[in-house]
Amino acid sequence: MIEIVSAERCTACNICVKVCPTNVFDIVQGKPPTIARQDDCQTCFMCELYCPEDALFVAPVADAPAPQTEGDENVLALMGSYKRSIGWGKGLKPTAAIDSSFELLLRAH
Repeated sequence: MIEIVSAERCTACNICVKVCPTNVFDIVQGKPPTIARQDDCQTCFMCELYCPEDALFVAPVADAPAPQTEGDENVLALMGSYKRSIGWGKGLKPTAAIDSSFELLLRAH
């Protein structure tokens, strides 16, 4: 579930608003978007993946306690962590090739 939009990192580009399939965010003119409908978040990670500033944190487990302090070093390390873990972005190595489950799909065709 989406937990944090970092006011410190966000440039108000609103890409997250545009890519969210469930309309979780509201645009705020000149400021970071707000998480307006958090319960509608389906934890698809699209907002975190497309954020060019790593200004978002989507908690992979909905019932886990959310980080509390945005400026905390541990919280800052979480921003964009899903993107890094799957190798999405410049200079990162995609991890899909090391996931052998895709071979099952290839064999099925």
